[in-house]
Amino acid sequence: MMKSLSITVITLALFILNSCNAPQNESQEEKLPNVILIYADDLGYGDVGAYGATEIRTPNIDRLAEGGVRFTNGYASSATCSPSRYALLTGVYPWRNKNAKILPGTAPLIIDTKQVTLPKMFKAEGYHTGIVGKWHLGLGDGHVDWNQRISPGPNEVGFDYAYIMAATQDRVPTVYIENGHVVRLDPNDPIEIDYNQNFPGEPTGKDNPEMLKMKYHHGHFNTIVNGISRIGFMKGGEDARWVDENMADTFLVRAQNYIMEHKQEPFFLYYALQQPHVPRTPHPRFVGKTQLGARGDVIVEADWCIGELIKTVEKEGLLENTMIILTSDNGPVLNDGYYDDADTKVGSHTQAGPLRGGKYSLFEAGTRVPFITYWKGQIKPLVSDAMVSQVDLLSSLASLTGSQLRSEDGVELLSEFMGQEDQGRTNLILEATSRTAFRQGDWVMIPPFDGPAIAKNVNIELGNADEYQLYNLKDDLGEQHNLAESNKEKLEEMVSAFEEIRGTDYGQIQQLELK
Repeated sequence: MMKSLSITVITLALFILNSCNAPQNESQEEKLPNVILIYADDLGYGDVGAYGATEIRTPNIDRLAEGGVRFTNGYASSATCSPSRYALLTGVYPWRNKNAKILPGTAPLIIDTKQVTLPKMFKAEGYHTGIVGKWHLGLGDGHVDWNQRISPGPNEVGFDYAYIMAATQDRVPTVYIENGHVVRLDPNDPIEIDYNQNFPGEPTGKDNPEMLKMKYHHGHFNTIVNGISRIGFMKGGEDARWVDENMADTFLVRAQNYIMEHKQEPFFLYYALQQPHVPRTPHPRFVGKTQLGARGDVIVEADWCIGELIKTVEKEGLLENTMIILTSDNGPVLNDGYYDDADTKVGSHTQAGPLRGGKYSLFEAGTRVPFITYWKGQIKPLVSDAMVSQVDLLSSLASLTGSQLRSEDGVELLSEFMGQEDQGRTNLILEATSRTAFRQGDWVMIPPFDGPAIAKNVNIELGNADEYQLYNLKDDLGEQHNLAESNKEKLEEMVSAFEEIRGTDYGQIQQLELK
């Protein structure tokens, strides 16, 4: 009897133990939060209502900012797109990779397929991973046959699903690519791409301006697609070519579908918007939504897309288990290649807010961008002055999933992204077209660089000077007072700390005597 009772007790104990373990494991899996990274293109610090914009209404972005952490010192890694995207996905400063520059549409993939990446980290922790939108990190080995499966690409660096454009909206090829295959490609109308010379008989913006519905200002005068001339030459693929005005909707629907299809498992979605990059082509229902011309209208369009995406997350019952991060790849630019009234209708709108410079610039507006983290029920509303960078996302989101993975240059700042701490980084190297500057604490140092002070075509101050520049951002956010001469002790400290990370070979620098 005692033996039978003992067996019964042991069996019952094992059953209780197993019963306790099973739900706990399921509960742990259910608690893995989804992550949606929304990445705008050329959205400036002052382009969003939550960051001070009054001429553009962005209620959906503002909702995220008001319900989450709005960082006032959030940075992209570079003042241009490809380098920032490289750092975002790898956690590595772009200046460490000589190929991480603004890429043509025919560039080879600049992320090594063996490299640690953000989507690979998520996959290793049991997530499904997807990218929808702009890629611009190169494809293949530089000799792509666009009529076959294109590889390597997003799938080979960690994304289970990819629906992308190869480069930018103003560059060929002007087609969507789904998991390596050009969408709607007719094999009887093969695609050919060349960035050096045109194909015989193909019209260009330069030679056939009468065919254009948007006039180019500089650089964008090659193959005409949808009445807009692009950078580079393209032949064929007529059925596959996109309609610019439908692009925002096309990417939104794919992103919504991705969420609905993978709602039963933890997922990471990289939603890379094309707005407000040129050519700015709002859908007709958004034309005239602002008084700022096409640029203002596409920002409103982007905000609407973000709102619709959030509605989908809510409808599927995922909002309380989804962390949403919103930021931009670099600062703003008005005239970036087309006449679209962005510069003539800007009015009182200040796209860079109180900051100096813009896209391409080493001044603050080149890399300091909107940066918001939101998670309903988990992140309390907060305005944070902590210095954070997109290069930190891989290490920080690894901590979110329980991964011990850390990137080369990223700092683990999950507590800051969750609004629990406000310490942030102590220093950060900033980049703009292969030039680098250094921020540490409240100070920023820009080494001397040869070259023009202002980029003529885009009318943006680049930060180039024949002397060191030193600014105290706490007292001089607009970087108007160079303290390099009056505070040489601080300058020496900054240069020494910068060179400890960056080394002494950092571009076209004029080595000046500090003492």
